[in-house]
Amino acid sequence: MKRLFPILAIAFVMAFGSVSASTNTIITATTIVNPLQDDTSSSDVESLGFHQELKKRFIEGGPGFMGIVLLCLILGLAIAIERIIFLNLSTTNTKKLTEDVESALSSGGLDAAKEVCRNTKGPIASIFYQGLDRANEDLESAEKAVVAYGGVQMGQLEKNVSWISLFIALAPMLGFMGTVIGMIQAFDKIEAAGDMQPSLVAGGIKVALLTTVFGLVVAIILQIFYNYIISKIDSIVNNMEDASITLMDILVKNKK
Repeated sequence: MKRLFPILAIAFVMAFGSVSASTNTIITATTIVNPLQDDTSSSDVESLGFHQELKKRFIEGGPGFMGIVLLCLILGLAIAIERIIFLNLSTTNTKKLTEDVESALSSGGLDAAKEVCRNTKGPIASIFYQGLDRANEDLESAEKAVVAYGGVQMGQLEKNVSWISLFIALAPMLGFMGTVIGMIQAFDKIEAAGDMQPSLVAGGIKVALLTTVFGLVVAIILQIFYNYIISKIDSIVNNMEDASITLMDILVKNKK
């Protein structure tokens, strides 16, 4: 629940920004179009940047499926940003922590070493604390505590990441669904008109294809964030495993 409020806050800010941008685009689009001069209109469209063109196409796609795809992007980015912040805060200087724990064990015993872990943030320091807390019993108990708490910390690192993968899969599927529904509506127009006129269905087909394009764009953006988060988690997990082995070596050396 503590991390729910930052996620909702980020989602609200991004949604508000998207709505404001869409409103500005509608105003800009209405001022750009000049029905009296086709040449001026075409040159204005060509002068639009990629960002403005993207927003224009989004408005043309309609609020139905486009809004759902945008919601997937907003929620996915909110979770991705929260995970990136959490993972960066979870990164620990493992070498320095190991040296401090070993020095504290040699000079002040287990209590001093646990105090060092308490004053250090991150999953590795928490694992060290659990192992040192069971070190008074025997090395086997300390090892079991390290392994068990390592699994707990890994679950914390991977929390909510599955939602990003869900949005990555959902955005293109929603886009394809919008395309299929748009094509059905275009063929309904052909059937109602009784004539195959390109101008009759061109607009509907274009709008239908826009949903697929935006679904793929959303999936690509979220996939980049997802891969970064997974690589960051793998890096932290590898450091956790190496640090756990080092901790057990330190405990064995101090038991002798």
